[in-house]
Amino acid sequence: MHGALHVAKTGLSAQDTQLKVISNNLANVSTVGFKKDRLEFEDLLYQVRRQPGAATGEDSQLPSGLQLGSGVRTVSTQKLFHTGDMQITDQPFDLAINGRGFLQVLQPNGDIGYTRNGELHLDGENRLVTAEGYLIEPAITLPDQVINFSVGGDGTVSVTVAGDPNPVELGQLELADFVNPQGLQAIGQNLFNETAASGAPIVGIPGEEGRGILKQGMLEGSNVNAVEELVDMITTQRAYEMNSKVISTADEMLGYVSQQL
Repeated sequence: MHGALHVAKTGLSAQDTQLKVISNNLANVSTVGFKKDRLEFEDLLYQVRRQPGAATGEDSQLPSGLQLGSGVRTVSTQKLFHTGDMQITDQPFDLAINGRGFLQVLQPNGDIGYTRNGELHLDGENRLVTAEGYLIEPAITLPDQVINFSVGGDGTVSVTVAGDPNPVELGQLELADFVNPQGLQAIGQNLFNETAASGAPIVGIPGEEGRGILKQGMLEGSNVNAVEELVDMITTQRAYEMNSKVISTADEMLGYVSQQL
């Protein structure tokens, strides 16, 4: 019975963590470029009371044995990087990545971060920055009196200024891709950092070598499906209730035994 209490405790802890993951997904259902998390579980060490295949006689053996599990634990959260729905905004500084890849962002500590959020802005020096004011890499600086700003699918940035009908090319945005995007470290502010698990970034032109293309005037919505999350939340709630019931039942059995002593 003490074993049942321990197993049920691990179940409660795992379901509590699952609920936190679901809550975070739902909280970010409207966050541009957000990628949902999926929690992964694994069973704990087994107590082998009778070894499968152990000999029970001269010509006989156990077909299955007796193995008692010790519960469950959470081992990882996996980011699911499938593309979210494209939302038309018609804002010239909004960019969506249709396919694989990340925009590169220069963080205050000098490191490069990676994001799927293409809500770009201009700072006081006419440079393209994120909502947090972090510079986009490669850096793009606009001239004064811009009357038209254009970004091609391949990342080419061009503008038209007052008094000159000919567009001027300012540079080209690049996308970074990774062998294992699930290995990236989420650090908040819609940013990811590379890790040993993600591998080094493979930087190049949008639309080449499997990278996605840029869509101006659009944003990539969160890939969280609210209905799926609500269903998962109900399932998690029921699993939590069942583990709570196991604790209550084991406690009643222990109480009964103590009364008989």
